[in-house]
Amino acid sequence: MNPQSALAPASSDLADLIARTPARHRTATGFVEATLRAAILSGRLSGGTPLRQEDLAAAFGVSRMPVREALRQLEAQALIDFVPHKGAVVTEISAADAADTYAIRLALEPAALALSIPNLTADDLARAADLIADMDGEPDPSRMGELNRRFHMSLYGRAGHPKLLALAESQLAAFDRYLRFHLAAKGPEHLSQEDHRAMLAAAAEGDIGRATDVLRRHIATAADTIARFFAERLSAENPFAAR
Repeated sequence: MNPQSALAPASSDLADLIARTPARHRTATGFVEATLRAAILSGRLSGGTPLRQEDLAAAFGVSRMPVREALRQLEAQALIDFVPHKGAVVTEISAADAADTYAIRLALEPAALALSIPNLTADDLARAADLIADMDGEPDPSRMGELNRRFHMSLYGRAGHPKLLALAESQLAAFDRYLRFHLAAKGPEHLSQEDHRAMLAAAAEGDIGRATDVLRRHIATAADTIARFFAERLSAENPFAAR
C-alpha cells in the first residue's frame, strides 16, 4: 500500500514528514512517537486531527502495536487525547487558552502562598522538599503535573481559605496538560526547579515577599515561554503573520 494513500488529506504533511525523517530511532515505536511529536509541535498536525491507528500503521509501514504504544506516550505528554467513539485526536491547545490559565494562576496562587506561609509546619516544608526531589527523578511526563500540583499545594495548604485553595488546586489540575505540553515543546529543564527551591527556601524563612516574588516570576516566565513557542510556530507556518 502507498503510505500516503492511508492518510486523510489534512494529514498529507505527515506523509511528507515521514518521508523526510531519517529512521534514527532504535525502535519502530520511537520513530513513530518522534515523528508524530514533531508534526504536532510544529503545527503540521493541528488540534482536533484524528490519528487512526490503522492509517498510521500503513503510513509508517509498521504494525499497529508500535503505533498504539507511541500514541500512549504522546498522551502522557498531553499532545493527544483519546476521545470516546473517535479514538486518538491531536490535543487542542491554543496560545489564548494557555494565557488564560497562567493569568488565573498568577491571580490566585501568590495570595494563597502569602496567607499560608505564617502557618506552615516543619512537616509541610519537608513534604515540599520531598516533592522537589521526586520531580528531579521522575522520568514519566504523565506524573509531572500531579507532582507539581502537590508541591505547590503543600506550600499553599495552610492558607485557611477553603474556597481559595479549591480554586487554586483546580487551576493547577487544569494546568497539568499545559505543563506536559510545555515540557514536550521546550524540554524538562523548563520546569524551573530552581524557582521551586527558591520558593521553598523563602517560605522556610517566613519571607512572604521573597516567596511570592519568586512565585510570580515562576508563573510569568512559564507564560512567556509558552507564548513565545506559539508565536514562533505561527511565524513558521505563516512568515508574513508577524509583519
